[in-house]
Amino acid sequence: MKIALMNEFSQAAKNPTILQQLTDVSDELKHQVFNVGMDGDEDHRLTYIHLGIIASLLLNSKAVDFVVAGCGTGQGAMMSLNAYPGVACGYCIEPSDAYLFAQINNGNALALPFAKGYGWGAELNIRYIFEKAFTGVTGQGYPPERKASQVENAGILNDVKAATAKPYLEGLKSLDEGLVKQAVGGERFQACFFEHCQVPELAEFVNSLIK
Repeated sequence: MKIALMNEFSQAAKNPTILQQLTDVSDELKHQVFNVGMDGDEDHRLTYIHLGIIASLLLNSKAVDFVVAGCGTGQGAMMSLNAYPGVACGYCIEPSDAYLFAQINNGNALALPFAKGYGWGAELNIRYIFEKAFTGVTGQGYPPERKASQVENAGILNDVKAATAKPYLEGLKSLDEGLVKQAVGGERFQACFFEHCQVPELAEFVNSLIK
């Protein structure tokens, strides 16, 4: 599995700690991690609005399989990511949230609070969240006897978003161009996106913005 981590400006200083926990868990599980947001050392400023654009491009292009995002409360990141078709983002405070989201909703993104409730032992909580999110088979239902209805409802929700939203690329092109340019301007995002993008139309669109 290819997993992208992204931090926005207010929590960029915590990126090395979060990245270390995600990398430690992912290495054990043979997953690949891409750090595509802010890490506290660069000037390329991203807000949670930009995280939604970045996540949607990476997921809809199949450059990555899963996105870990967040902000101070996690709520803004969750709302931003969920604004786009092809993205199903859950809100995660503790490891049981990650487990239940993986089993019941089987989405492709998580938003974590990296300021609210981030105290002593926070790195342990984050590590356990990643362990529950990425270990084992997802979509098995909880409790198991409710799997059929949960899988059906997750599919229905994805269909609802697709039906009520513009086609993805059309929607991107209708956004403020400066907003999208800022989102895709990071070198680490571009490296991950262009190397692994499987949708030529999306690669062409992003390339047109950074020339």
